[in-house]
Amino acid sequence: MAEAQSPVGSVDRALLILQEIGKHGSGVTLDELATTLGLPKSTLHRLLGALKHRGFAAQPEPNGPYLLGTELLATAFRYYESMDLRTLVRPVLMRLRAEFDETVHMAMLDGAEVVYLDKVEVVRSITMTSVVGGRNAAHCTGVGKALLAWTYPTDEAIKAWAAGYGPLAVRTRHTITQPAKLAAHLARVRQRGYALDLEENEPGVRCVAAPIFLGRTAPVAAVSVTA
Repeated sequence: MAEAQSPVGSVDRALLILQEIGKHGSGVTLDELATTLGLPKSTLHRLLGALKHRGFAAQPEPNGPYLLGTELLATAFRYYESMDLRTLVRPVLMRLRAEFDETVHMAMLDGAEVVYLDKVEVVRSITMTSVVGGRNAAHCTGVGKALLAWTYPTDEAIKAWAAGYGPLAVRTRHTITQPAKLAAHLARVRQRGYALDLEENEPGVRCVAAPIFLGRTAPVAAVSVTA
């Protein structure tokens, strides 16, 4: 009865074990867990056995260190997939606006365009044309280039994309419209990990953008800070 009323029951101990394993990328041994958590090895062995059985913990080698199991990762991904993307990312957008005091966007790729999923604004003299639900060209926006760079991760793929949707529209004198130049530009985006829009879509507007992967090989969306 006391065990059921205690916050340190079997479930809580199992969660503590998972938290501790998660702190060690190369794994943690039974002895290390016993020392850190102050739990008997017999208790740890029993709980680890249950976690291994359900796929939440793994022990690749007999008597070797314990790692987080693939089921834990799969559960996290299912949780992310069940959430509305705006709900998931909105706190990040709010933090970015607070940190940089600039307007922040989130967008997804749809063919040759990006669709704005969310926007957190600040009051500025510059008026931007973007609205939630609105569209813009992908090849000349920060979010668009961040999405294109990893959705089409080779020069050939980008050139094929441009051929399918071209000719690419000129928005300003800085817009990149030649497929070969765009492919080379996006290769540099992948190299540095983020995209820039240096007045390529609107005069006087500059953006830095990065993709959101959520564990996938291709980005599900991108976020930008606009100044």
